[in-house]
Amino acid sequence: MRPEPAPLHVSLVATPDAQVSPLSGIFETLSAFGLLEKFEPGVPRRPFVVEIVAGSTEPTIGASGLPFSAHRSYEEIDQTDIAIVPLMMVEGPDWIRGRFPGLVGWLRAMHDRGATLCSACTGVLLLAETGLLDGREATIHWAFAPTFRRNFPNVRLRTEEVLITAGERSEFVMTGGVMSWHDLVLHLIARKIGPTAAHAMARLLMLQWHGEGQAPYSTFAPVMSHGDALVLRLQQWLEKHYMIANPVEEMARAAGMPRRSMERRFSRATGLSPIAYVQAQRIEEAKRQLERTMKPIDEISYDVGYENAAFFRRLFKRKINLTPGAYRRKFEMPRVQT
Repeated sequence: MRPEPAPLHVSLVATPDAQVSPLSGIFETLSAFGLLEKFEPGVPRRPFVVEIVAGSTEPTIGASGLPFSAHRSYEEIDQTDIAIVPLMMVEGPDWIRGRFPGLVGWLRAMHDRGATLCSACTGVLLLAETGLLDGREATIHWAFAPTFRRNFPNVRLRTEEVLITAGERSEFVMTGGVMSWHDLVLHLIARKIGPTAAHAMARLLMLQWHGEGQAPYSTFAPVMSHGDALVLRLQQWLEKHYMIANPVEEMARAAGMPRRSMERRFSRATGLSPIAYVQAQRIEEAKRQLERTMKPIDEISYDVGYENAAFFRRLFKRKINLTPGAYRRKFEMPRVQT
């Protein structure tokens, strides 16, 4: 019988900003192969050696108030196979650079020595401080996109994606979303051990792949602090009138300027063209109705401004990566028996 290869060393990076549940979830999943072997013969018993690393081994209170302790200081580790920065709670949500220079330098050094660098959700903020993501694609939870873009303008952010790999040897793996650590660990298991082991672990621990991306989970949050009073007035008008026919023409009339001039000014202030803005508002309201009512989809289409229900269905699928019916099944509130 051929001996198993040496286990891969995984360093879970913890800062005082860390949330304990993703930290422990990643640790326990990658350490669960002893149990998985009982149900899936043939998977390796111990393919990963996982430890939590931090600035010190002193007990630390995480961002949510739960305590955790690191196994070792990162300064004690000269080499690792995989370094993972899990979800961190960011105040504001604004990221302040330069708080963990030693850790950023250590991540750079691990990459230089061949490590795969990974992040889950806001962990990519620390990863981006290394400068190694400049010119590459990355992802993060959609709510933290503004602070990421302000801090790291040279990184191409794609918040519609749940998982992105980058680098000449795909040595950067990033996931966006609070529970996207599921996708991260399953990706690492599939890549390092094999897809059979990843599917078996997903079944055993009821982990989820988020193959449809972040679009179904994101909320339309338009920019309102741009300082253009006229555009703000148009945005406020749209909140009540987005469902009318020809809303862009009505916006130009309300602004008292040619349509093209209004469109350029609106796009400059909000980052969206008027028609894209209207579509986003309509889709957001459709999502609410699909979640909270049992209205027929054709009726919801008409409510939000689309007389052609087939067009609405195509637009919804293109924007959300799910059909309206699939979105309803995914997010409708379950009926609770009393």
